[in-house]
Amino acid sequence: MSVVVLGVTGCIGAYKACEVLRELQRRDVDVHVVMTAAATRFVTPMTFEALSHHPVFHDQWALGENGGIRHVSLADDADLLLVAPATANSVGKFARGIADDALSTLYLATRAPVVVAPAMNVNMYGHASVQENLQTLRARGVSIVEPGSGYLACGWLGRGRLAETGEIVDAALAVLQRQRDLEGETVLVTAGPTVEDIDPVRFVSNRSTGRMGYRVAEAARDRGARVVLVSGPTSLPAPPGVELVNVRSAADMERAVQQHLPGVTVVVAAAAVSDYRPATVAATKLKKSDAGLSLSLARTPDILKGLGAAKGGRVLVGFAAETDDLLRHAREKLQVKNLDLIVANDVAAEGSGFGGETNAGSILRRDGTHADVPLGTKRAMADRILDEVRAIRARAVAVPVTTRA
Repeated sequence: MSVVVLGVTGCIGAYKACEVLRELQRRDVDVHVVMTAAATRFVTPMTFEALSHHPVFHDQWALGENGGIRHVSLADDADLLLVAPATANSVGKFARGIADDALSTLYLATRAPVVVAPAMNVNMYGHASVQENLQTLRARGVSIVEPGSGYLACGWLGRGRLAETGEIVDAALAVLQRQRDLEGETVLVTAGPTVEDIDPVRFVSNRSTGRMGYRVAEAARDRGARVVLVSGPTSLPAPPGVELVNVRSAADMERAVQQHLPGVTVVVAAAAVSDYRPATVAATKLKKSDAGLSLSLARTPDILKGLGAAKGGRVLVGFAAETDDLLRHAREKLQVKNLDLIVANDVAAEGSGFGGETNAGSILRRDGTHADVPLGTKRAMADRILDEVRAIRARAVAVPVTTRA
C-alpha cells in the first residue's frame, strides 16, 4: 500500500482536503496528514485523525512514536507528498527553502515526489512572485495541479479556486505510478554543448545550456534508475545522486560515452554535439589583422549514429532541434541513426529553444506514430520521454538486454 502524506495549509479550501483524503483511501492509499497552524483554524486536527486513523502532524517540536523526529520519519515513509490546498505562503516557503513549521520542514526532508495544488485569491495567484515560485517548483520536478476558475470565497471571480478532488487525486496517482518504475535500469544521459577550440582563447560551440539533459537525468534518478550524466560545459549544479562525467569536446564526449556504455540499458542523447571542429588548433592566440580569417573545419564523431550501430537491446533516444520541416527531419534522423524515439522541437518557437526552463515538441516512435507534448517545463518533458522509455522496456521485458559496447 502506498503512503501519501497530505499537507493541508490555511485556506478556505482546507475542507476539500477531507474529500481528497477519502478518495485516496478508496484507491487503497494510506494517508497521513500534516497541517500548518493556519490550517487548524479552518479544520480541526481531530477531523483528519478520525478520517486517516493516524495522528496529525502539526507541531514540528513534537516527537513521533518511539521518540523519533517526526518530520524526518514521516518524510522517509512517504511515497508522495501531496499539498492540497497550497497557499501562496506555503508555495513561497517551498520555493525558497524556508523551514519554519511542520509542513515546510517535512518538504525539505523528503525525497519523495511532490504534488502541489495551489488555492488563493485571483490577484495573489497572478502575482509575479507567486508565478515565479511556482515556476521554480516546476523546474525542480514538483507537479502543479492548476487551480480552477470561478467564484472565489473572497467574492472575486477568476482563477485561484482549488482544483476539483478528482483532478487532484488523479494527479497524485499518476505520480505514484511513475515512482521507482525505472528501478534496475542504468540510464546514460548526454547533456549540454561541446566546445571545439580554435586557439587557447577562442572556441566554436552552440547555445545549449544542458538544462534538458539535466532534467532527464534528475527524472530518471527520481524514478529509481542508476544514472550516468555525461555533460559538456554548463553552469548548472551537479544533480545529487547522479554520476556526473564532465567533458569538453565532441571527441571527449564520445570517449566518455563508450567508457560508460557497458551495462547501460537506456541512452538519452540530449547533448547538442558540435558537428564540426577546427581542423587544427593554434598553439598560441591568433592575432587579429585587417585581413579576413578563414577556418578550415573537420567533422566531429557522430556519437548518436555510433550508438545506433551498437544499440543491441538498449533503448536509444535522440533529439532533433530544428528550425524548419520539423517532423520530416526528425523522422529521417530516427531511421538513419537507428533510434527508438526522437524528441523533435522547433528551437525557433517561443519557449522551446535553448536557455529556458520550458520546452515543447513531438516524440516520434519507430512505428511511425508520434505524440505531441505541449509547452511545459523541461522536467515535465523529461518525464514524458521516460514514460515512453518505460513503455518500450515493459514490452521488451521478456527479451534479455544486450549491452555490447
